[in-house]
Amino acid sequence: MARLQDDGEAVVERFQPTSGRLSGWAAVALSATLVLAAVVYRDQGFPLWVAAAALLGGVLAWASMLRPALWVTDEHLVMRNLGETVHIRLAAVEEMVLRQVLAVRAGDRRLVSTVLGRTWRKTATSRRDPAAVEGPREGMKYADWAEHRLRELVDAARERAGVTAGSEEQRALPDAVRREPAIVPLALIGAAAVLLVVSLFL
Repeated sequence: MARLQDDGEAVVERFQPTSGRLSGWAAVALSATLVLAAVVYRDQGFPLWVAAAALLGGVLAWASMLRPALWVTDEHLVMRNLGETVHIRLAAVEEMVLRQVLAVRAGDRRLVSTVLGRTWRKTATSRRDPAAVEGPREGMKYADWAEHRLRELVDAARERAGVTAGSEEQRALPDAVRREPAIVPLALIGAAAVLLVVSLFL
């Protein structure tokens, strides 16, 4: 497949969110409607604090439900979350579990992404369903396919690095986890929160 570029690294696979997008867009749309109403009806006594609260809610909905993303580059599993972007070296992944969220352990840290997940019912049945450990097959749920694909990419990276899961060589790999704060979402959340506090005193 054609490779894209992201932060200087070729993107091997992007994973689509399994839930949350519809409710996220609905929350953003509701927030935008309330903010617009505040602008239109500002001379008729529309409460400023309602608009400020709507703005904060919209920013939080965008940052928590629409901003999160998950992709794999040549060397890293990248989790973009509400307040940070985490780069996890694929070969350093010690354990990976997909339940309601994707949980990855690397460098003695547990990292979580909400992009991929299963329903509670699917999570419970997949633990005892022998078909859950089989390879990709026709009609497979997207979350199951994504889990298999992630495991393939992790296994390939370990093989290239010559390490096995849980080994001393794996734990000795440098830069297992790198975190980057998400300046824009955090700044927007902070500004909206300040505006809400100020609006309560106006």
